[in-house]
Amino acid sequence: MEEQKLYSKQAQKLMLAFQQDEINSSAIYAHFAKHVKDAKNAKILSQIAQDEAHHTLIWKHYTNKELRPNMLKVLWFKLLTYMLGYTFVVKVLELHEYDGIKGLQQLEKEIPEVSQIIEDEKKHEAELIDMLDEERLNYVGAMVLGLNDALVELTGTIAGLTFVLMDTTLIAMAGIITGIAATLSMAASNYLAERADGNPQALKASVYTGISYLVTVVCLVLPYLIFPTTMYLPALVCMIAIVILLIAIFNFYIAVVKSEKFLIKFMEMSVISLSVALISFLIGLLAKLAFGIDVG
Repeated sequence: MEEQKLYSKQAQKLMLAFQQDEINSSAIYAHFAKHVKDAKNAKILSQIAQDEAHHTLIWKHYTNKELRPNMLKVLWFKLLTYMLGYTFVVKVLELHEYDGIKGLQQLEKEIPEVSQIIEDEKKHEAELIDMLDEERLNYVGAMVLGLNDALVELTGTIAGLTFVLMDTTLIAMAGIITGIAATLSMAASNYLAERADGNPQALKASVYTGISYLVTVVCLVLPYLIFPTTMYLPALVCMIAIVILLIAIFNFYIAVVKSEKFLIKFMEMSVISLSVALISFLIGLLAKLAFGIDVG
């Protein structure tokens, strides 16, 4: 306890925060290692859990305190794993730890050796994380195909029908019929393309494409099912907002698990999808004026 008094209150606070983060991460990685089916990945995750436990001991040496994992945080990351996969969660945890570099720089003034110790460990963990091979990440291309195709086609179709039909129920019905037909078509086309390329997992790739397409269809049609019949413009605005949100979420996921830049891909996908929607919307408006279509 006497050694602890040599450090400032700010340093003690930072060390306890790092210690808590490390013990939380160790518990999360240990959980992953027990539940991952792939033996290679289980071994890597177990090694990372041990490294995090070692970090905890480093901080314990300076704080002289025994901490326990924050079970609420551990539970949250377990749930996140079931939805997005352990590779995503592992990289998010590591990004969070790298955000603490500024804190380490503050501690370096009082504990010079700590910064180098943690930097070495982080480098080791980064190398281990790059070795992870999660099955679902092998089908990111299939998911991108389904999502991107659905966003471009359905956004354009629904936007084009909005001013032609001017009825949320009719627009939703047309969107659902078109979306389901397009989902089956896209999944079948992707299956045939993958088979032609000699991919032994062609069926699984087509399933990932179909699911991502169908989920996108549901999200885009939903506003037209929620808003009253005459509120087709608010439904359109809501749909566009959902399009942007879907693009942001998906590209953030890809950016994290693939260690790629988020903004460039987000902007590229947004511009393409929204441009198609705008062109289709104008075509629908011109068609209504040219042919005098009046559904009501």
